Amino acid sequence: MLRFRSLGSGSTGNATLVEATSGGRVTRLLIDCGFALRHLDTRLAAAGLAAADIDAVFITHEHGDHIGCARALSRREQIPVWMSEGTWLATGGHDYQGRLHLARDGVDIEVGDLCIQPFTVPHDAREPLQLRCTDGARHLGVLTDLGHATPHVLACLMGLDALLLEFNHDSDLLAGSAYPPFLKQRVGGNYGHLSNSAAAAIARAVHHGGLRHLLAAHLSEQNNRPEIVREAMAAALGASAHEMLTATASEGSPWLAL
Repeated sequence: MLRFRSLGSGSTGNATLVEATSGGRVTRLLIDCGFALRHLDTRLAAAGLAAADIDAVFITHEHGDHIGCARALSRREQIPVWMSEGTWLATGGHDYQGRLHLARDGVDIEVGDLCIQPFTVPHDAREPLQLRCTDGARHLGVLTDLGHATPHVLACLMGLDALLLEFNHDSDLLAGSAYPPFLKQRVGGNYGHLSNSAAAAIARAVHHGGLRHLLAAHLSEQNNRPEIVREAMAAALGASAHEMLTATASEGSPWLAL
């Protein structure tokens, strides 16, 4: 069985748990840990877990709301960490006491019963990677922090059973916000974050009969509204807005099983 849960998603911090169960063995991957260590512990406890239950950490890129307590967590629990070489260099090339592993686009990573398949995305980071995760039977896509979907990105999202997808901002709300012009340009640009309409277009492109869950993530608290996001998701999937799920910054999401 494969299941996943957001521990929180937004500009204040991001972390996603992926869990594969096979027989009596459980493999748990933490994608990003963009919180202080004590806050991560609290969020893990709310999910019924402790940091010691995590088998590996994957960091998608170097921004603080994603890398957060990675070094402290790895050091305290002796957990291996994967990230791209660019992300590692952008964060200072720190020593992870032999527990750092470098990830690359298109090179699979085996962690227990999980296969992690990183792919590059266009974002204003040095070498950002997003993920496709599988236990061999079910497939989960995790896609946040990109300005637009390249053909490569879309190809990596085909045939999914679930997708955690960034719906960062409403373009009109961003344009009318108090953000300075340079920040509006960065967020809304090709290397920034996905607008609701851009995310909906991705959802529409990869939607198929086997897609069981679409979870909206990384919503801007200033430039988006959950109700707007749910309407955009529903229109993309041909579903009802009340059925659509959004991850919050404070609580993330419930467990979603595939």
